[in-house]
Amino acid sequence: MTESQKDNLVLFPKTLDYYQIQLTRMLETERFGDAKALLAFLLQCGGEAERHHAEWEALLGWLEAAFPDAKEERPGGPEAKDDGLEDAEESFRRRLNERSEQDADYVPRLLKALEAAEDPEQQLLVLGQLSHLEHRDIEPGLRRFLEADEHYPAVQFKALQVLRKQGASGPVALWREGERLAVEAEATPLSFDEFPPAVQTVLERVRQAAEVSDPTLSYFAEEMWKECVQAAYGTPVYRRMTDDDDRSCDLWAAALHQFLIEKLHGRASDEEVREQYGITGELRFPYEQALRWLRQFAGESGPAT
Repeated sequence: MTESQKDNLVLFPKTLDYYQIQLTRMLETERFGDAKALLAFLLQCGGEAERHHAEWEALLGWLEAAFPDAKEERPGGPEAKDDGLEDAEESFRRRLNERSEQDADYVPRLLKALEAAEDPEQQLLVLGQLSHLEHRDIEPGLRRFLEADEHYPAVQFKALQVLRKQGASGPVALWREGERLAVEAEATPLSFDEFPPAVQTVLERVRQAAEVSDPTLSYFAEEMWKECVQAAYGTPVYRRMTDDDDRSCDLWAAALHQFLIEKLHGRASDEEVREQYGITGELRFPYEQALRWLRQFAGESGPAT
């Protein structure tokens, strides 16, 4: 690719967000070859993408070193479809278990790598491998990992999912913002469908509200909300999210809708959204709290509108 062709590859914010989500999915499902191909593509892009080049170069370098033999499974670039993903995952699971059976130190090394890694992406990669394995050291190792220190919310949730897959039960201790929490291992959802009905209702209301006026928002709402409920899992905020009450669902749906409008369109006024979801009277304050939490989760600051 020539420099002039490279300069023509400009990603706008919405497109960049889409590719970021695809990259996360590839890493979570151990499609390391596909992830390397996507990173190579993204590093050719300008515009908003340039702010992430250093981060992507570091991740690509780590993937090349850790998984040098990983090849692209679905050629066709970033738009390639996910056909055959289940077969690829089953093949990956089988190879990992064969390796574990042949090398008694394989799982202990993975657990040590998990504890030593400081980058959440690297921790998620190790947890992704552990999720396909069955070994007596995994449960006690993950319990120690969670209780020893505070970790990125997505890492904590993934570790809890691995514990459930191992058949773990009873309370698991973890840390969030300096506070020690306890969650039941066997209650951890393995998929979005396993979250309480109220969580599903919030997303459905945003989809319905955005269906005509802004269909693109519905896609980002699904990805954002899934990340939010996983990050909040086990905290008091999660208990508010799962409150099976129409008013609670309305305020969280409104907050999610407003947050995405701010991110995608830069529109700060929330009057239209509050009217659309009936956020008046006593709902106004908890709505503002929910919106503030979403902003903080996304790494923003400042008071809710």
